Amino acid sequence: MPIYHTLGTIPHKRHTQFRKPDGTLYAEELVSTEGFSSLYSLVYHAYPPTIVKELGEPYSVEPKIAREKHLKHTSLIGFNIKPEDDYLKSRKPVLVNADLHISLAAPRKSMTDYFYKNSQADEVIFIHEGTGTLKTGFGKIKFEYGDYLVIPRGTIYQLEFDTPDNRLFIVESFSPIRSPKRYRNAYGQLMEHSPYCERDIKRPTDLETIDQTGDFKILIKKQGLIYPYTYGTHPFDFIGWDGFHYPWAFSIHDFEPITGRVHQPPPVHQTFEGNNFVICSFVPRKFDYHPLSIPAPYNHSNVDSDEVLYYVDGDFMSRKSVVKGQITLHPGGIPHGPAPGSVEKSIGKEFTDELAVMIDPFRPLMLTEDAIQIEDESYYKSWVI
Repeated sequence: MPIYHTLGTIPHKRHTQFRKPDGTLYAEELVSTEGFSSLYSLVYHAYPPTIVKELGEPYSVEPKIAREKHLKHTSLIGFNIKPEDDYLKSRKPVLVNADLHISLAAPRKSMTDYFYKNSQADEVIFIHEGTGTLKTGFGKIKFEYGDYLVIPRGTIYQLEFDTPDNRLFIVESFSPIRSPKRYRNAYGQLMEHSPYCERDIKRPTDLETIDQTGDFKILIKKQGLIYPYTYGTHPFDFIGWDGFHYPWAFSIHDFEPITGRVHQPPPVHQTFEGNNFVICSFVPRKFDYHPLSIPAPYNHSNVDSDEVLYYVDGDFMSRKSVVKGQITLHPGGIPHGPAPGSVEKSIGKEFTDELAVMIDPFRPLMLTEDAIQIEDESYYKSWVI
């Protein structure tokens, strides 16, 4: 998805001598994905990015599975996840499979004592509550309510929050996160019918070269373990960089809904894709305009996928008693649909102000111990008349 971008100072030709004012060489690093066959960037450091001083004992953050196999419509009350000071400790995985992990987090404090790198997954962090700055060697991205922060694997970062009141919905993808293929032309440009375009993408700005030596703690996640590394140089020592591999952001408020005379299927809401799953954005939009249209969604049998809906804000016409931060999981194998009475009630309505994030995974999701603790156990009965 990202287009070519560059910040700072780089040499005229790649892989050539690039020297500091004192005559010594800057350290060039190629950050590549899928071997050398996909997106990459070239980074120029004040020091080699390889100076490891200490390696601590790794510890597990693997999700603890509580319900591996199930066929039950499930609801989780996401804001019942208790806030914690530390960013990493606040991240609670709730729904997981071999393609992605879905977590909730309510961190109160900024990351100041360490840096974090996810080496096993791309991260999509949806900002439900809070504002602040994503800080990386590539530059800074200011974030606010409704932003998706897309952080490619291998990116060292810190999150700086403006207040203690933060709520995050996090997707870890074990495959690259991209824009939907059907919205891109053969050259990678988003086409005219896409619900967003390159102008909507927030790229890093304000590259600040931190030329420091010392002890810098970087917590690196790999295969479900956190490895505490101590490096001898600051990880944000980028002099400059260019390429296609870097963090970026997109606001759900910039997603332009696709509507029609009759009810449109969920793929029109697709925003990102990974291997075996998609991420969709439900935003305020005009309802269907056929004179006999039914705005409420029709009953649907999930044959090939589970369906996860994360409720963000607004009035959800198809469900009763929805609260902010609620997650519904409708597993593949049984149908689901609008709440009793909502179909007839929707007729004649012209607009919805709902805001939600939907994920459709094509392999079943498992519930973790953290999920069970915030489950509404009676949700599966919500269609009883």
